Amino acid sequence: MSKTAEIKKPQEKQAVKKKKSPRYAFIDALRGICVVSMIAYHTMWDLVYIFGVDAPWFKSDYAYIWQQSICWLFIFLSGFCWNFGKKHLSRGLLVFVGGAIITLVTMVAMPEDIIIFGVLTLIGSCMLICTLLDPLIKEMPPFPMFIINFAAFLLLKKVPRGYIGFGDKVFYRLPTFLYKNYITTFFGFKFDGFKSSDYFPLIPWIFLFFAGYFFFKFLKKNGIVDKWVKTEPTKEVFTTIGRNSFWIYMAHQPVVYGVLYIIFKLIK
Repeated sequence: MSKTAEIKKPQEKQAVKKKKSPRYAFIDALRGICVVSMIAYHTMWDLVYIFGVDAPWFKSDYAYIWQQSICWLFIFLSGFCWNFGKKHLSRGLLVFVGGAIITLVTMVAMPEDIIIFGVLTLIGSCMLICTLLDPLIKEMPPFPMFIINFAAFLLLKKVPRGYIGFGDKVFYRLPTFLYKNYITTFFGFKFDGFKSSDYFPLIPWIFLFFAGYFFFKFLKKNGIVDKWVKTEPTKEVFTTIGRNSFWIYMAHQPVVYGVLYIIFKLIK
């Protein structure tokens, strides 16, 4: 083999080396901030409702706004980010199964605080539904569809409480026969006596998911999304957390509970 060939060989290997897929670093960071806020909220929830810490403000409207800000952003970004990947079916199933695992774990470990139809069950369901509907809706005008879905989310937010309206303003009270069992509860028609520490039914939250889906398409159509693309993933802490949000979500609650349990044992 000639010296020229020997010199070219490592260069050729480097040329065929697989490039890292581009990341939307801003979205990763935003999702990472949301995850950190969620962990902080769940830490406070454990302190107040499991370990009996007296924090009256956590039962006020301020804490509710904090909790809603996390939920809204997380679900909206899930719809937005659906457009990034290709393995939509497998990822949707993974997230849905993650929700089922959380239900089983809480059923065994803390039945008084069981989670049924939690946020992972919702997001997994939305991802699977979006996978089915995408061929039919991907060419719809994105900005009007974003407005329609976001308005539907706001209008239907009180469906689990039995009516359609904004806030305490009732536009239409829904018939009670809709609120029957676990199946209807999954869709948003919660039956009397249903209990879950984390309840996110399809109605209204699927409309917020699709608002994110169409908002991405609106930004993409106008060339705004491309400005967020990085040739290589960034290494800042929030972008790293954002890229691993599913696994962090799955692990954070046992870790938080375990750390708090050890701390309170040591204090006592």
